[in-house]
Amino acid sequence: MSRKLTLSVAAVIAVASLVCFGLVRTKQVRAQSAPADPARDIAATWQGILHSGRDLRFVVNIAKVGDGALRATFYNIDGAPGGIPVIATTLNGSLLKLDLPFGTYEGTVSADGNSITGTWRQGPNPLPLNFARATRETEWTIPQPPPRMPPMAADAKPAFEVATIKPSGPEERGPRFEFQRRRFSVIHTSLNDLIRFSYGLQQRQIAGAPDWVTSENYDISAEPNGEGEPSIKQWQSMVKILMADRFQLQLHYEKRELTVYVLTVARTGAKMIRSQSDPGTPPGLGFGPPGNFGATNATMADVAEALGQGALDQPVVDQTGLTGRFDFRLTWTPDEAHFGAVGGSKPSPTESADAPPDLFTAIQEVLGLKLLSTKAPVDVLVIDHAEKPSAN
Repeated sequence: MSRKLTLSVAAVIAVASLVCFGLVRTKQVRAQSAPADPARDIAATWQGILHSGRDLRFVVNIAKVGDGALRATFYNIDGAPGGIPVIATTLNGSLLKLDLPFGTYEGTVSADGNSITGTWRQGPNPLPLNFARATRETEWTIPQPPPRMPPMAADAKPAFEVATIKPSGPEERGPRFEFQRRRFSVIHTSLNDLIRFSYGLQQRQIAGAPDWVTSENYDISAEPNGEGEPSIKQWQSMVKILMADRFQLQLHYEKRELTVYVLTVARTGAKMIRSQSDPGTPPGLGFGPPGNFGATNATMADVAEALGQGALDQPVVDQTGLTGRFDFRLTWTPDEAHFGAVGGSKPSPTESADAPPDLFTAIQEVLGLKLLSTKAPVDVLVIDHAEKPSAN
């Protein structure tokens, strides 16, 4: 996906000819070209520069798949190497739309089919972004990602061999979790955030924690023992060991009846796109500005856990029965449930006529799923003891 792309442009000319046979003469009608279609060669490599504080070079490779649908891959030449699959690529006449996990692009293909004029949206402030068709002479070199490291053995039970913990600086923003091959790092992250990550819990499922567990933030850098690249579950297991060792964390589970959301399939049926990514690669799940959520290569269990942790103030239980992995992008107008989940303040009323719907409506209209509120017994993790981290 990240190799240098070459492109071959074929001109398509429709020729109409009429030949009449007779005893005396043969009549031929001059061939005529069909009207120009600006989207006839949309399957190509496109490149443009986004001016956002600093110039960022973007490349989009669009290809036609077997059923005639369009599939695109997005590259940030000045960012991390490797491509990001576009969740949905649609072309309506000359209007092109790309849905990515972290933003959307809409543009109009020019009459000659060599440029696209449009807008990039990632957050509240849209930015102009124009693409030009790349040629063999003008195309930018797409950086190659490093070779994929072999995965750690599935039955391995690793621990962090080296781990550095220090208080976060006041200028830091977070929490941020980063997994880079065999390096684990978090920035501006509380012990509460570590607990939620490693145990896969919603905030209401944690009880008995002292105030500093939530209010004090740390930067952590660690490397595992053993060989290979750990899976997400192995990273979670190592964080549990780290918290027990360095934070002296002691806990136990209790069953408590809580209000939860059950995620089911709506009557219309699921509308999500099956992921084309390697199922062995980790899912991509992320929240952008309030009211934005993107998922790639994600199972329904992944989606339910992410919604419970980052968008709603109650745990979410997956009862869709859907198997496999999916790609989608969801936008909605946040309300009290969302801001309560992320610790923000109550939002101001939205008066814009084109504002997206609330989360529950968006999930049903865009994904074909439904959230239902009910009571259910849920595992709650009770903190028995915790200490501020020991010295490195």
